[in-house]
Amino acid sequence: MLKSCLHRNLIEAGCDEAGRGCLAGPVFAAAVILSKNYRHPVLNDSKKLTAKQRLELREDIIKSAISWKVAFVDNREIDEINILRASIKAMHLAIEGLSKQPQFLLIDGNSFVPYKDIGYKTIVKGDGLYYPIAAASVLAKTFRDEYMEKIHLEFPEYGWNRNKGYPTSFHREALLAHGISPYHRRSFSLFNTQLNIEF
Repeated sequence: MLKSCLHRNLIEAGCDEAGRGCLAGPVFAAAVILSKNYRHPVLNDSKKLTAKQRLELREDIIKSAISWKVAFVDNREIDEINILRASIKAMHLAIEGLSKQPQFLLIDGNSFVPYKDIGYKTIVKGDGLYYPIAAASVLAKTFRDEYMEKIHLEFPEYGWNRNKGYPTSFHREALLAHGISPYHRRSFSLFNTQLNIEF
């Protein structure tokens, strides 16, 4: 069962990213501040939910959150600064965009760079442990999926409406057949066919 917070007396924001392991498209991040009383029976790590559940949850999170923000860093900047720095920058941009400043940050994963003077804790698999991180996971994932479906219309040959830019066999084969698009991350091993993810 998810926990509502780490510090009941502090305003906490949960942060998570989506798209870090993709070959194409931006990395998205979300920051969410929820009421300490917020509960939802379905909310969990977005990877454990169906697309329909994620979209339904997104509506509830947006309606219920004290504050939320989604931000992204595009593939060109990912190539310039590397994916870890880009993921953290996207989180910083999301935190900066919150209408209410948090007093503490719950960060999914094990890497973060301090944002201003706000305290934080990195939590491996935190999106399955804390409501605010799970909510951020859902927002980052759903907004990124919609972005990838939109740019799929420009380059349908890569199947981004299905694989969302992840390194599936179809995506790898499309790269071999059609080459690199303007949305691909050139700093990634785009043609390493040993690293395939099946959906």
